[in-house]
Amino acid sequence: MTSIALPSGTPPSSGRRRSARVLPGFNITLGYTLLYLSLIVLIPLSALAFKTFTLTWPQFWEAVTSPRVLASYRLTFGASLIAASVNVVAGLLVAWVLVRYSFPGKKIVDALVDLPFALPTAVAGISLTALLAGNGWIGQYLEPLGIQLAFNPNGVVIALIFIGLPFVVRTVQPVLEDTEKELEEAATCLGATRWQTFSKVIFPTILPALLTGFAMAFARAVGEYGSVIFIAGNMPMVSEITPLIIIGKLEQYDYAGATAVATVMLVISFVLLLVINGLQTWQRSRTAGNTQ
Repeated sequence: MTSIALPSGTPPSSGRRRSARVLPGFNITLGYTLLYLSLIVLIPLSALAFKTFTLTWPQFWEAVTSPRVLASYRLTFGASLIAASVNVVAGLLVAWVLVRYSFPGKKIVDALVDLPFALPTAVAGISLTALLAGNGWIGQYLEPLGIQLAFNPNGVVIALIFIGLPFVVRTVQPVLEDTEKELEEAATCLGATRWQTFSKVIFPTILPALLTGFAMAFARAVGEYGSVIFIAGNMPMVSEITPLIIIGKLEQYDYAGATAVATVMLVISFVLLLVINGLQTWQRSRTAGNTQ
């Protein structure tokens, strides 16, 4: 083995420490990171908070608790939770099929999963409306049966499911690919049924990824605007989402009211994501404890 000669007076540990650094230096990279986060995240959020503080407490409370705004909260967060929950199940099934099976056109199906990422949200909303409206390709057959999927809360949920599915699939898919099939084979050899193998061996492994996909799909759905406004109908107290309320206040030059509603959405979303991240941490620690 060839030894590397260090300069005289240089401790060996110092040489190893210097060679282990890939980036140009901790101070520079940390400074760039803080600057980037400040410009992209912290300064806009600070502006949001400062504009909200221009309201008195009664004005703030009136802006964020009016009946129309409360109805939009219920629709936005309720539809987002339903859509994210549906995407957890559907995304797991899609990821399972893409990882575990080979079939003609698999690459095409795999590429179609990313379509909501590339498709402009307005185009997605118009396409869903053309399909599900009363005179649409699908809606014309459902509406005579009393099933209306467009211009009501059902349309909001469908649009949010469409834009959120890729987040779950792309989060779970690599975890499924890395899952050790030897563990499944061992469980089968020990007499476990398919359901027992899935629930006791596979599911605990992919649960953190499922929670991550759920959080990402939920966060994406809460802030969605373009694909929803075309299919929702935008009826006050019925199918009006909170982002539309914010846009309406901005168009009326009620900037403080718009930032107040946006602050409430930000706080609620942050709390929900914090809970989900806590569940992920708990699940990882429990899984690590079981493997030791």
